[in-house]
Amino acid sequence: MNTTTILDLIAAREAAASAALDDLREQQAKLAAEVAGIECELADLATTRQTLTKILENEVTASEPAIISEPYQQILAVFTPDRSALRAKDVCLALGIGTEPKDTEGIRAKLKRLVNRHILTETQPGLFTLTPERA
Repeated sequence: MNTTTILDLIAAREAAASAALDDLREQQAKLAAEVAGIECELADLATTRQTLTKILENEVTASEPAIISEPYQQILAVFTPDRSALRAKDVCLALGIGTEPKDTEGIRAKLKRLVNRHILTETQPGLFTLTPERA
C-alpha cells in the first residue's frame, strides 16, 4: 500500500465522520427545539394549574359561592322563594328549552351540582327547591 492510498482512505473516513457529525448536530438542534417546546407547554400547564387552584380555593372557601355561568344564573332565576319544588322537566319548560331526555338530563346534572353547592335542596328524588337560607 502506498502513501497516497492511505491518505485517500483517511480522507474518505474523515468525510464520512464529518457527514455523520453534521447529521447528529442537525438531530440535536431538532431535539433541542422539541425540548424547548415541551418545556414551554409544561410551564403553561403549571401556570394554568396554579391559577385554577387559586380560583377554586377562593370559590370553595367563600361564604357565598359565586355562580358565574349564565346557564346557572338562568336556572336559579326560575327558582323563587314562593315557588314549589320543581323537576328538571319543569325547569326546561320555564327556560323555554326542549324536554327531550338530552335536555332534561343536562338540566338535572346542573341542578345536582347546585345541590352539591348547597344552593338548591333536593327535597325528594328529582324535586328541587332553593335551600332554606336562600329562600
